[in-house]
Amino acid sequence: MEDKIQSDDFTSHKNPTLPQVIEELKELWAMVLPITAMNCLVYVRAVVSVLFLGRLGSLELAGGALSIGFTNITGYSVMVGLASGLEPVCSQAYGSKNWDLLTLSLHRMVVILLMASLPISLLWINLGPIMLFMGQNPEITATAAEYCLYALPDLLTNTLLQPLRVYLRSQRVTKPMMWCTLAAVAFHVPLNYWLVMVKHWGVPGVAIASVVTNLIMVVLLVGYVWVSGMLQKRVSGDGDGGSTTMVAVVAQSSSVMELVGGLGPLMRVAVPSCLGICLEWWWYEIVIVMGGYLENPKLAVAATGILIQTTSLMYTVPMALAGCVSARVGNELGAGRPYKARLAANVALACAFVVGALNVAWTVILKERWAGLFTGYEPLKVLVASVMPIVGLCELGNCPQTTGCGILRGTGRPAVGAHVNLGSFYFVGTPVAVGLAFWLKIGFSGLWFA
Repeated sequence: MEDKIQSDDFTSHKNPTLPQVIEELKELWAMVLPITAMNCLVYVRAVVSVLFLGRLGSLELAGGALSIGFTNITGYSVMVGLASGLEPVCSQAYGSKNWDLLTLSLHRMVVILLMASLPISLLWINLGPIMLFMGQNPEITATAAEYCLYALPDLLTNTLLQPLRVYLRSQRVTKPMMWCTLAAVAFHVPLNYWLVMVKHWGVPGVAIASVVTNLIMVVLLVGYVWVSGMLQKRVSGDGDGGSTTMVAVVAQSSSVMELVGGLGPLMRVAVPSCLGICLEWWWYEIVIVMGGYLENPKLAVAATGILIQTTSLMYTVPMALAGCVSARVGNELGAGRPYKARLAANVALACAFVVGALNVAWTVILKERWAGLFTGYEPLKVLVASVMPIVGLCELGNCPQTTGCGILRGTGRPAVGAHVNLGSFYFVGTPVAVGLAFWLKIGFSGLWFA
């Protein structure tokens, strides 16, 4: 009877009690902290690749940076965005103990990403002609094209890696992802050293090292799912969803019609999820392009590169928060507990505002020291330090916005987030940036006020 009373109290429309908020904070951050650590490790891997490109020379660094930017825009952002379409499906399926839908959705997303990788691979193969048509330096373009060609296998690894991450996170399995990423990234530095410094493979060696690192992540994650018996537990029907035999699930998975039949509904969620993430991701690349038209383009582009690396690091927490609250909201909605879903959303948004405030604080206090970590060139250091507080202020709104998009994905409404990003970044942000930087002659800092 006591449990029944507590349940009725919790599903009422009264304000949540302090113990309920604390319990939700514990559940949320038990997921967020490992995912944040994983995101930081992925960030470190990217920095290591850039460092080894820099050791090869300025041409290799410029070509590699061009290729990395191109692959991020045309490939990785699309793969991550499409895979995020799994969030509402898998999280709600897990909450309702619909194991068949959970597993089939993973398989369907792999098929979707395989189909998406075909046009992406054509773009990567033709990076050279595309960049030359856009007026890029031929030497830099040739180096970038070489990197891109050797990075092609990474499309296949990401067709498994990205859906697996969402699949596990939707089931609140986050620590194994962190440890698998740590193990893979631990190989990244010696692998780069061996391929670049010992074997002298140059730019292809850096690209191959990144591919192998991602492949190790995939193997470790698949191994965890297999060894832990997660799949066997999910199909055994241990819950309200009823009993399902392994043979039945295998039969469903192997049925082409069953697999293909659900692609359409999943695509209707995946495409707006992809647009919401890509629109935000691509905007920062547009800032680099706009920086090239300022009075001192070399200084502006160099400063933009440092600031984008900074925002990428700051983004690790809100990105983890968005993914985890999406899972929390989806789990509770799937389990028929909308009150707990609302509580999870409110707690996550409050955390996002706190994270944003912390970003403002450290970008103001440590702006000179942070700029000095990247460069000793005084004009560049001064420019970066002057814009750092503006970047931090932007994160005060960007953190809740990213978290809000995660909540919308968890409720199965990613199109709303896509419209918000389209309006805020392109209909408002871009005109404001252009107006401040070029029309009002504020210059580089004007780009970041938007």
